[in-house]
Amino acid sequence: MHAQAPITQDVLTLPRKTSQGPLNLVGLTRAGLKDALISAGTPQNQANMRVGQVWQWIYEKGVRDFDLMTNLAKPYRTLLKEQFVLEVPEVVTKQVSEDGTRKYLMRIEGGHEVETVYIPEADRGTLCISSQVGCTLNCSFCHTGTQRLVRNLTASEIVGQILVARDDLGEWPIPGAPKNETRLLSNIVLMGMGEPLYNFDNVRDAMKIAMDPEGISLSRRRITLSTSGVVPEIAKTAQEIGCLLAVSFHATTDEVRDRLVPINKKWNIKALLEALRAYPKLSNSERITFEYVMLKDVNDSDADAKRLIKLIQGIPAKINLIPFNEWPGAPYQRSDWKRIKAFADIIYKAGYASPIRTPRGEDIMAACGQLKSASEKIRKSVIKAQATDTTEA
Repeated sequence: MHAQAPITQDVLTLPRKTSQGPLNLVGLTRAGLKDALISAGTPQNQANMRVGQVWQWIYEKGVRDFDLMTNLAKPYRTLLKEQFVLEVPEVVTKQVSEDGTRKYLMRIEGGHEVETVYIPEADRGTLCISSQVGCTLNCSFCHTGTQRLVRNLTASEIVGQILVARDDLGEWPIPGAPKNETRLLSNIVLMGMGEPLYNFDNVRDAMKIAMDPEGISLSRRRITLSTSGVVPEIAKTAQEIGCLLAVSFHATTDEVRDRLVPINKKWNIKALLEALRAYPKLSNSERITFEYVMLKDVNDSDADAKRLIKLIQGIPAKINLIPFNEWPGAPYQRSDWKRIKAFADIIYKAGYASPIRTPRGEDIMAACGQLKSASEKIRKSVIKAQATDTTEA
């Protein structure tokens, strides 16, 4: 795909050292796991069976100790211990909101940190996961956008956030206990730090693992990927992942969207909508979700609501209205509640679902658009130290 090269170059802004030591099996696709086991000495005619066994221990039972994989012979477990590890991100802090929302600060390779949020609701439990350390998009209303991109997350680090959350929720099966079909973690949204479509391959592999029926086993309709509009990757998402799609839309004119979502200068509203019109057919998804943050006197007028209806005409859609979640130094204010309700009413009367998202976890800065890790501070301190060393030298 010709557009892929510049997209990759956009995000690889900092060099990354290759990790040394044993290979981490968490995050490998089935094909990758098979190759790794064969390379370690697993006979070719046993490889598929071993992949199935190891896969179920990791993703169905939540085991991270090869010695506990009791249907594997002891010599084979020793072989695995000598050549591989089972590692997930480290939880640095966990905060619990008054509304039950949990925010995890997780440390990954290189000492970098990302945030992951679990949102419990009456009929579901949604995990909001990150795909990058920082972000390149610079959306002016988003706190994460004020943090520079450090690097992409690996598939291991993406799926690892799911495993860590299930650890904390106690959601792995208990040996010998009756099977419990209740899912505390029932949905995944790729709406955390970063732009998922700027890290496509790792996001795809992690979501394939999450959807695999012999492990975490989430339906593709339980996974929603949110993009700010990386147009060349949208059709690819439908074909290779097939999950539900959400779009950070937020404006009804290019002039305003250029300011709110600068990627619009690269792929404008017209180009984005053309790609979205094909998505439901390509992926068999039900509807596109248009995310629309409500900013006082910026994008919340009746005229904006009417333009939005006209723009999305013909696209199976719902409009998710998001009251702006303020953060220190934010240049915007949340639209008044009366204005939000009037906006929603115009959309609803036009035949579109227009739910107003209830802000969750605001007291722990875990709400939409508020995530920002300490990695930027770490990066700045390292750069400052390096500059000091150079000066002294």
